[in-house]
Amino acid sequence: MIIQSDRSQRAVFVNESVEIVWGLTPRQRLERALDRAKAAGSKVDSVGLVFRADAIFDEALVRALLQQPGKVLVNAAGQPMAGHADDPTLLPRLQAAIEAGDPRLLPPGLTALDAAGLATNYNKALRRKGAPYLYELGKLSTREIERRMYMESYKGVTDVVTKHVWPVPALYVTRFCARFGISPNKVTLLSFICVLLATWWFAIGAFGAGLIAAWAMCFLDTVDGKLARVTLTSSKWGNVFDHGTDLVHPPFWYWAWYVGLGGAAAVAPWTFWVIIAGYILGRGQEGLFIWQFGIEMHIWRPLDSAFRQITARRNPNLLILSAAVMLGAPDVGFEMVAWWTILSFAFHCLRIVQAFAVRASGVRLQSWLTEAA
Repeated sequence: MIIQSDRSQRAVFVNESVEIVWGLTPRQRLERALDRAKAAGSKVDSVGLVFRADAIFDEALVRALLQQPGKVLVNAAGQPMAGHADDPTLLPRLQAAIEAGDPRLLPPGLTALDAAGLATNYNKALRRKGAPYLYELGKLSTREIERRMYMESYKGVTDVVTKHVWPVPALYVTRFCARFGISPNKVTLLSFICVLLATWWFAIGAFGAGLIAAWAMCFLDTVDGKLARVTLTSSKWGNVFDHGTDLVHPPFWYWAWYVGLGGAAAVAPWTFWVIIAGYILGRGQEGLFIWQFGIEMHIWRPLDSAFRQITARRNPNLLILSAAVMLGAPDVGFEMVAWWTILSFAFHCLRIVQAFAVRASGVRLQSWLTEAA
């Protein structure tokens, strides 16, 4: 069955399924992806686009197909799944070929590409490599497709807690939010409330309660991003709210911890200033690396990506502080964070010097994630 889109005739959907994946039917997901592409400046109100609406397409594939008239996306078996006819007279044959899943029906002049050939194999925003996904309903269960989409929404380079602890519990919470229509912005708002609670409890010396709120915030920070990606509901305001909160709150937590300990009467003032300066200068190191070399510092070589898991950022520092509180020594934990901040800053200084040396030798720096992408 061929179904014509009613939105400016920008696309044709065939073999439509009513199966729900992350709160959306395949057609609804495609239409949302097209809307987002339009909002980002892509030309979407053009005839010639055909999609199978019984499959789940990575958003990157939709954007790539929009930008490449004359291309046909095929699955692993070579069956056409979507296409963009550059000649309107080819559209009926393209529709028929995609509806039947038969490459022999494709009109001449169109180029068939798999997912890896159509779109880049490196996701810059998520710092991960791998071909964009294309999942066919009926070949995989809906639950398995959701799980795979969720894992594909994860950043490839991040801290040890986000990478190894949060994935499974965050999957269930993300599913709950999608099922009951809880938006990513509502999750971000809840995480912001946890930021305020943690700051208050740290400042009054209630470190146990503060750590519970802090870890809750870190967990929700994972959920809101995954929820936005799997449901295609991210927005400019949501990104500003989420990333702004992430960027601003750590220094306030360190200040509150210092106050909660009793300030200079309980812990050496240098520890506080080292942690604050280290946080600011660490962000400066990251910006300098991007400015000078065009890539993020943490994705240059595998060593940098591995060190990102434990470098002196929020979650690794919270691990240190949590262990210290459980041992009854929150002041020692604060000093350990200061020393770890110094060591992390020194490591990144060394890597920046090495990067300049590599560039001086005539070699252009490239991320190890893009070398085989």
